Amino acid sequence: MRRAESSGVYGRALLCVAFLCFASPGLAAPLDNPASPGTTVEARKQPMRFTWIACEPHCRDWISAVGIVTAETPKAFEDFSAGRDIAGMTVVLDSGGGSVNDAIALGRRWRDLGLRTTVGTSVVAKTVAGDRAAVLPDAYCESMCAFMLLSGKARYVPDGAHVRVHQIWMGDRADDARAASYSADDLMIVERDIGRLAKYTFDMGGGGDLLYLALSIPPWEKLHELSGAELRSTNLVTTDNVADVLPGGGTTDAPVAGLVTKPVQDRFPASVANTAAAGTIVSKQTKTAEAVPTGGVAVATPPAQNP
Repeated sequence: MRRAESSGVYGRALLCVAFLCFASPGLAAPLDNPASPGTTVEARKQPMRFTWIACEPHCRDWISAVGIVTAETPKAFEDFSAGRDIAGMTVVLDSGGGSVNDAIALGRRWRDLGLRTTVGTSVVAKTVAGDRAAVLPDAYCESMCAFMLLSGKARYVPDGAHVRVHQIWMGDRADDARAASYSADDLMIVERDIGRLAKYTFDMGGGGDLLYLALSIPPWEKLHELSGAELRSTNLVTTDNVADVLPGGGTTDAPVAGLVTKPVQDRFPASVANTAAAGTIVSKQTKTAEAVPTGGVAVATPPAQNP
């Protein structure tokens, strides 16, 4: 597989989302490692992992999806969701993007399951009443993440969250895209994946503006952050009501019922290109472009051969 990168600048914003509101740092900690303040930023640079946030009986459970989509991510999601009733649940995204084909496969799977999507950071907050689960908008959804956001049956982006778009590119040459050389096969891969991305966008109900904005920004420029108006014109946002994606989110006394992390396994099939009619993701080796944030590691993997 050949990979592509996008650049982005991480920032912080702390607003009230879901069912808790905090005004000072230190009151909330990321789920993966509450002791480390840099955990959330570092997690965005790692392969995507899924965490089940159980909030019953006062609010509805959700799925935290943090990190970059790789060839292993669709299989990791299948392993994570096995034996769980996740139909109609909400996925909370904090991601720098990733593999085009694998993000498309994952997005189609989420749409088949009727999942809802939003952008945020899942945290455990220390309060006088005890630990509380919450979603804060201190998060970034960049490059292919925007297209995964589009897969949600209902889609909400809180004030303070950042959705940024960029061209896809060959990842092993993204650090110096202008100076790199490209073969006809490289151009074919990118153009093919743009075609797949266009079909996916319209299948998911997205607007042409999303493709236009993304494909207008080359990899040597900063990602374009979508304004509130652009989030609507691209149809990335379908609701301004957080309760449409996190039902029961208005309560402030819901204890943390359980926090279960399913780590990404070490090895999975090389790539995922399609979803089967039955909704099961089918492994298939393929070449694909990729988009990940600057600062991540661009891995040049020997390209797999198509069957």
